[in-house]
Amino acid sequence: MSIDLFHQGPSMGEIIASAFQFGGDRVAFIHGDAELSFRQCGDLISRIIQALEARGLKKGDSVATLSANRPEAYLMQAASHVAGFRITLINPNASEDDHALILETAGVRALFVDPPNFGDRARRLKARVPGLEMCFGLGPFEGFDDLLDVAQSFEAKPLQPCANSDDECLVVFSGGTTGKPKGVSHRHGVQVTMTLLQMADWDWPKEVRYLVMSPITHGGGAFITSTLLRGGTVVTHQGFSPDRFVDLVQRHRITATFLVPTMVYALLEHPRARAADLSSLELIAYGAAPMLASRLAEAIERFGSIFMQIYGQSEVPMCITVMRRDDHDPVKYPQRLSSCGRPMFGAQLKLLDDAGREVTGDEVGEICLRGPLVTHGYIDNPEETAQAWRDGWLYTGDRARRDADGFLYIVDRSKDMVITGGFNVYPREVEDAIAGHAGVQAVAVFGLPDPKWGEAVTAAVVRRPGVVVDAAELIALVKERKGPVYAPKAIHFIDQLPVTGLGKLDKKALRAQFKPQ
Repeated sequence: MSIDLFHQGPSMGEIIASAFQFGGDRVAFIHGDAELSFRQCGDLISRIIQALEARGLKKGDSVATLSANRPEAYLMQAASHVAGFRITLINPNASEDDHALILETAGVRALFVDPPNFGDRARRLKARVPGLEMCFGLGPFEGFDDLLDVAQSFEAKPLQPCANSDDECLVVFSGGTTGKPKGVSHRHGVQVTMTLLQMADWDWPKEVRYLVMSPITHGGGAFITSTLLRGGTVVTHQGFSPDRFVDLVQRHRITATFLVPTMVYALLEHPRARAADLSSLELIAYGAAPMLASRLAEAIERFGSIFMQIYGQSEVPMCITVMRRDDHDPVKYPQRLSSCGRPMFGAQLKLLDDAGREVTGDEVGEICLRGPLVTHGYIDNPEETAQAWRDGWLYTGDRARRDADGFLYIVDRSKDMVITGGFNVYPREVEDAIAGHAGVQAVAVFGLPDPKWGEAVTAAVVRRPGVVVDAAELIALVKERKGPVYAPKAIHFIDQLPVTGLGKLDKKALRAQFKPQ
């Protein structure tokens, strides 16, 4: 036996198999009125793998899921990890053209489909993507096999993971808000590292009853394996609404959930969330987009000190930094509410300038990382890979400064920085200044082409209901707090900010809406 095999780390298949093996008859998933135990999940995974292998799928094949939130969507991912397939998690809210591009780029051979929600879409994709050989329904699907039904003809066996830590296991595609989605290839070792860091460095409740309402193909889904490893229960639901959130938290005594900032804002504005008994909640993890410090302080006052921020990227999943519940102190450390936290244990992180030198003091630098959590590149995109992975570091594109206590403050994506009159303006700092006005409910700042300034600092603002706020007042506020260079040249008042299907602010749409003609 080689030295390498002696020191080979576990695969995600091994970790997942152990979770279902040790969970026994405890409830692993709840969806609507249906429950699945850990034992039932393990048996179903075994049967699914046998059914797929009987139809010719083998280790290393590329597969994908297109599904709304439901336990079976996660179990297809688990089955793929155990069997050694490479699975692509498709954002259900993306366009058909993006879905076709993703399937082609990832070389997907078999697609697992949620028929009631995506049956028609899957038929069209099967017709337009030549390499897509097979479609399976996660339920009855006219003209195609119902994989869950076919699987019942096989006898459940103990799970036998066959991949190693260096095998590819997962492809995650970027959101595509700035261009075509890019496929990030993950090896088992990356996903194992992410899971172990989550287990070690996050603020988990003693008893985990985790509610996931955002797409499990993205941030919300990354909590599922860790929840199961802790013997917890996952409650899945398709789509978010404040009413449904309140109902599910109260019904299942939810202790943990993941929300993007726009969901938190919606809860703050909803009358039921003010009066409901949400006392079971011990952890609201948030991320995927910056949260305004003023709204975060409001949320802490409303719901308590239960917020934990996580910051990661598709290329460095979920675990770059964490700001724990105790770090959220609006009274003692109000400035920290604008922070994304401190690097997680083991994160090899530096802030580098454009010449690759580490910045000092509170200078702004680009967040750069290396280590076992960093993925190895983009699929079939050598130019973008070479641009991001260079000189021994992954350049994330996020610019930040660090305070004396090690907390990072992301000032913005490097591509979002506005260069106006030769000065660098970071939109996040302008947004924080404007959001400090009591009449502002939400704000987004971006640059637009300008013949005099090169780019003009521009703001889109959502006013609180019934509050009168004018542009001159907000411009004066920014001048007072940040100086005249940061002051917007124009402020547009709108009813709501555009967001992507994942709930992230869509500045691309704002630039298109307000671009000078």
